[in-house]
Amino acid sequence: MRWVFLRDIDELVPGERVRGRTTFDPSLELFQDHFPGWPVVPGVILLETLAQLSGKAIGYTVRLNRGDWPFPILSMIQNVKFRRFVRPGEEVFLEADFISLRDESAAMKVRAKVDGRKVAEASQVFVFNAVPLEDQEHRARLERVEGGELARLWPGFDPRVWG
Repeated sequence: MRWVFLRDIDELVPGERVRGRTTFDPSLELFQDHFPGWPVVPGVILLETLAQLSGKAIGYTVRLNRGDWPFPILSMIQNVKFRRFVRPGEEVFLEADFISLRDESAAMKVRAKVDGRKVAEASQVFVFNAVPLEDQEHRARLERVEGGELARLWPGFDPRVWG
């Protein structure tokens, strides 16, 4: 099962920044328990959504630089701050800026905002394979899935760049 919380990518500048948006549907089952009668988006879900945004930017940047999708995996979150509750149905604006990009890892500064006010921020570190996947079938499947997701999320995606 893939939990996809990211709704849109509005801007992606490889190796620099990515901006996106999402809204959490009030009918999601998780809001029955978090919290009954006063639903709020769990902080861990906000962080996961920001990680999904960052992962797309990292993957696309590495894909442009070396020709394959690196499969970024969130490995560390630091300096997390939650500043206010996010309610289901509110549009959340997501920002991620590259701090560093190496052969096997990337660090991102992430923020979430509602109505122009910061609701969450953190630094996220990702690890990924330093070289392309050897199994061509797995590599091709991963490229199809991730290319399709980028095309779905980002109106600026150019399939000609993808190859």
